Amino acid sequence: MSDIKIVFFDIDSTLYDQNKSVPESTTEAVRALQKKGVITAIATGRAPFMFKDLRTNLDIHTFASFNGSYVVDQDEPIYKKPIPEVLLEELEHQSSEAGNRLIFLNEETMKIDGEMAPDILEGMDSLKLNLPLPDEDPNFFRNHDIYQALLFYSAADDSGYLDSEPLNKLRYVRWHKNAVDVIPQSGSKAQGIKKILEKLNMSAGEACAFGDGNNDVEMLSYVGTGVAMGNAVERAKQAADRVTLPVDRDGIYYGLKELGLI
Repeated sequence: MSDIKIVFFDIDSTLYDQNKSVPESTTEAVRALQKKGVITAIATGRAPFMFKDLRTNLDIHTFASFNGSYVVDQDEPIYKKPIPEVLLEELEHQSSEAGNRLIFLNEETMKIDGEMAPDILEGMDSLKLNLPLPDEDPNFFRNHDIYQALLFYSAADDSGYLDSEPLNKLRYVRWHKNAVDVIPQSGSKAQGIKKILEKLNMSAGEACAFGDGNNDVEMLSYVGTGVAMGNAVERAKQAADRVTLPVDRDGIYYGLKELGLI
């Protein structure tokens, strides 16, 4: 597997275990890759400000965030695809009428469009971000590029308005019983990885990726060597070339060892 020149890692349940901590064996494995000259990168649905400490601790400077909508190489942005303001305006209007709150995110921060209700607090607490809760700013999306929104509604709520024009041009991916991610319809980690590989003049065959979730399926299929965590969803395992051990059983270290990369 010496043709692999770059390895992409998902964060949640891949680099992070269930306690949002990086296992010691994972840190060791990432550092061993770097010493061998293999580029280490992150591919995540998270916003950059949500994993700044992780990048510092692992000495990683290249990443595709917001599921490929904000891409950075060596700490410099190389690709940005914000959600069109006209769609955000309509989403804000219709979700407010339905009584659903929104949190808008850019690369630096997040703001909520109304009061912080208990169901929102429950969802945000589940992320274990160790960050302040978002301030209220209903106009934030009008003055900043927005790459993702969090829409708070339960599966039992009436969300039929999301299926109609123009809001059906966005993707809604549930991550909590009270909330969904709102992302561009065409957004994917694979597209973000493609931008990085083009910048580095590398082919997909020279890239490896580790992931566990439904938003990792395209990434695992796109790279030359896709590795699903042992704790991955079935779709991710089917998309991958191989399956390693779960994150809490040294899955990253074991997978890289099996590939002969460390």
